[in-house]
Amino acid sequence: MTDRVREILSWYGHRNAGVRTNLYRMLMHGRLGGTGKLVILPVDQGFEHGPLRTYLPNEPTFDPDYHPELALAAGTNAYAAPLGFIEEAANRFTGQVPLILKANNHDVLHKDTDPIPARTASVQDAVELGCAGVGFTIYPGSLEREEMYEQVREYIEEAHDAGLAAVIWSYPRGEDISKQGETAVDISCYAAQIAAQLGADIIKVKPPTDFVEQDANKKAIEESGAGISTLAARINLVVKSAFNGRRIVIFSGGGKGTDESVLEAIQGIHSGGGFGSIIGRNSFQRPKDDAVKLLHKIMDIYAS
Repeated sequence: MTDRVREILSWYGHRNAGVRTNLYRMLMHGRLGGTGKLVILPVDQGFEHGPLRTYLPNEPTFDPDYHPELALAAGTNAYAAPLGFIEEAANRFTGQVPLILKANNHDVLHKDTDPIPARTASVQDAVELGCAGVGFTIYPGSLEREEMYEQVREYIEEAHDAGLAAVIWSYPRGEDISKQGETAVDISCYAAQIAAQLGADIIKVKPPTDFVEQDANKKAIEESGAGISTLAARINLVVKSAFNGRRIVIFSGGGKGTDESVLEAIQGIHSGGGFGSIIGRNSFQRPKDDAVKLLHKIMDIYAS
């Protein structure tokens, strides 16, 4: 165990040995093992967005084996997906990469202004499949948020009892949040705080923009003198919002962009104190060799 991993695990001393062991598994796995940084490959987009726009840009990705193979080739810390893909990965790649079972999901076949994800897998599924963690999505700002918070809190308690790490995808959304506000710096900070308060061990949010959604937060930012003009400064505020940096906060990669734009964003996340990235479409929608090269460049930034 490295000093940095030991420090991070000390923030989770209230968790049982199983949870801390599984956090250790992820923190010590892959090319970034021991650095305290994480790069995770998530492939829940087939369920969340539909298979055609997810997999057609790189047709071999229709094969569920493609993704754990990519995770292994690139040396990611973990691989996250819904039940079907995780069953395939656990069967074909037993023990070779830490797995995170995405236990609730949401589709786009119905336009939901205020969405709530469906429970699509159980903690028992994750235990039987040898997972290191269980993942859940919440939509702070949705009219359904209170039911979501109660569901996820029960899920997290069950996951912790089973010795699994809890990972929350915290995506603000709802009729009272503007489209621009979904990634506003103040709303991103709020999303990270809510996930931490619900008991998340690892928190995933989108990189924040310099837009401020709520007037009260705009006033607080102005009066404090906090800078939000750079991505690094905004990342720093989000990380502070997760118990002053004592919870692991990682950032989504978003839709496929150029290598240059992706790496520029990664540099900002790293400079702001982010713990890493969860990179899906920006990796698996590229040819495998190109994806591995890009993921290695991302890891090199985080390891620097």
